[in-house]
Amino acid sequence: MQSVSDNTVPVVTVDGPGGSGKGTITQMLARQLGWHLLDSGALYRLTALAARRQGVAFDDEAALVNVAAGLDVTFEPTPEGEPVKVILGGEDVTREIRTEQTGDDASRVAVIQAVRDALLQRQRDFRKAPGLVADGRDMGTVVFPEAPVKVFLTASAEERAQRRYLQLKEAGADVSIDHLLDEIRARDERDMNRSAAPLKPAEDAQVIDSTGLSIEEVLSKVMALVGQA
Repeated sequence: MQSVSDNTVPVVTVDGPGGSGKGTITQMLARQLGWHLLDSGALYRLTALAARRQGVAFDDEAALVNVAAGLDVTFEPTPEGEPVKVILGGEDVTREIRTEQTGDDASRVAVIQAVRDALLQRQRDFRKAPGLVADGRDMGTVVFPEAPVKVFLTASAEERAQRRYLQLKEAGADVSIDHLLDEIRARDERDMNRSAAPLKPAEDAQVIDSTGLSIEEVLSKVMALVGQA
């Protein structure tokens, strides 16, 4: 694999809070450009899921680092409109890592600097020709600070809760939109105020507020930025 030091391989970073549409946009962008895709949030969700399965406490830093360093994970492309297929140790855990429980666990794991360090090089190793679209919370600030195109995608907490509510209802889950809104606000607070790579736009990132915009409108804005670069 190419090293992060190989600046000849272009990278587009798309950061932002959960529910802002990063996952959908990055898949569509990677497909349109014919580039590789990194779902960095999945690595934290996988670490959290593996830790819970192994009975590792979320305050046991050394054990969590071992879990992160030992992840056997692959990403497989899927048809348009479906999430990236995530394989952990040969098992398809795509749906399991997208639960609210795993998302909350991942947010707790992500505040630990040693875990972030263990996953840093693994993320950078996804950078290979012809290019990479990287989805996360610190792609433009920490993982690929030299990326030529950086996007920070956001939306109001209310809109993100509504999107998640509709997504979960479609999947047959019994959920409360008020509960989802409380969880999103709590996760935002934790992510923005953590000492390890807090959630924030890179200084040279283009901020796009997707509130009230269609996926196609957001994609058009991002593609225009790629074209300018």
